[in-house]
Amino acid sequence: MAQNIIVNLIPNKNFTSEHILTKKDLTFDQQHIWHPYTSAINPLPCYEVTGAEGVYIHLATGEKLVDGVSSWWTAIHGYNHPKLNQAVKSQVDEFSHVMFGGLTHKPAIDLCRTLVDITPQGLDRVFLADSGSVSVEVAMKMALQYWACQGNSRKHRFISPRNGYHGDTFAAMSVCDPINGMHSLFSDVLTQQIFSPAPQTRFDKQWNEDDIKPLEQLIQAHHNELAALIIEPIVQNAGGMRIYHPEYLKRCRQLCNDYDILLICDEIATGFGRTGKLFACEHADVSPDILCLGKALTGGYMTLAATLCSEDVAQGVCQGEPGVFMHGPTFMGNALACSVANASLKIIQQNDWQTQVFQIERQLRAELERCIHLEVVADVRVIGAIGVVECKSALNVAELQKAFVQQGVWIRPFGKLVYIMPPYIINPKQLSQLTQAIYDALK
Repeated sequence: MAQNIIVNLIPNKNFTSEHILTKKDLTFDQQHIWHPYTSAINPLPCYEVTGAEGVYIHLATGEKLVDGVSSWWTAIHGYNHPKLNQAVKSQVDEFSHVMFGGLTHKPAIDLCRTLVDITPQGLDRVFLADSGSVSVEVAMKMALQYWACQGNSRKHRFISPRNGYHGDTFAAMSVCDPINGMHSLFSDVLTQQIFSPAPQTRFDKQWNEDDIKPLEQLIQAHHNELAALIIEPIVQNAGGMRIYHPEYLKRCRQLCNDYDILLICDEIATGFGRTGKLFACEHADVSPDILCLGKALTGGYMTLAATLCSEDVAQGVCQGEPGVFMHGPTFMGNALACSVANASLKIIQQNDWQTQVFQIERQLRAELERCIHLEVVADVRVIGAIGVVECKSALNVAELQKAFVQQGVWIRPFGKLVYIMPPYIINPKQLSQLTQAIYDALK
């Protein structure tokens, strides 16, 4: 029976009793609710949330935590944002959802128009999906159907660098790192893809030409069966928070051109300014054939994702039988999600997000650098509004998270990594609270 530990010691007097979990609630959660990446035998603690605003998460026990991970990299504008709230309220009074098959509406049209305008050049078709993993499934399915409709069904495999992570659904799992990608248990049932060594040249170091050779050799050997190369641009996120040289991505684009392979860029985590560019592809000045977006798309309010592709791919997918793209999520183009996404993108376009991210990056570099001198730390790396401290051995996540809560911050480590991806609206004092907490906890 699933069992989760709910940390709920002293009720916060600022909240009424209706906001606090009862003993019955706690028992139900412990016995029936499975939280992400949690063991049913030895679960990680869960902390009860009673509210959130700005960069803060409020706990029932009274703590006010600076959120260092933007709720898994989504809440870039912070919580309880008045413009995002209003977008949801206004749309719900008109209609919340209608099927997207045979019907359309302004929130979806406005969103797709904006995405075509702001994404790298040449991505002219938009497929709206439910979540990041689904957008990857859609991208892979597009690539496979594209080649099948060109009469080349032999091109049915994918190549990807190791240390990549693209989601937890089945096709997405098959292109995650087969050993370190959290899915090795399913290796016997997943489609066998091709993996090249992970890029090694760091973002801020001199490019090493040898870095691209293993990928080039694999593509030379297997290009006749490769539908696409799928890669996270510049930052390999959940596979290790690794930041690599833009030249590697440029060479990926060139290899795909040379060997007639589609390039899929997974910007679910890096899109919408996180790396200091609106899209991480811009660091290398490349445009993929297919682009996956999600996470921050709605500012953390609702689940929504998008898969964009070039006109060539869109036309190719629909040549011959069956003549249509064979995918259609039930909640595709959900009006509530599209409306809040439109509001989020307007905030990005109206705010000086580049200055916000640059200031975060500069402060992260200055304040996290001292962690490298700690005995337990192996590496420190920063790009845009992403700060990573890699330790020499695996961390006790429950113990470390408890220490962070005691210091008034919400940081969720994994493996050997303590990382922060704060909301863009964070101020210097709040950001220093995060970096100091990391230093103190690891010290």
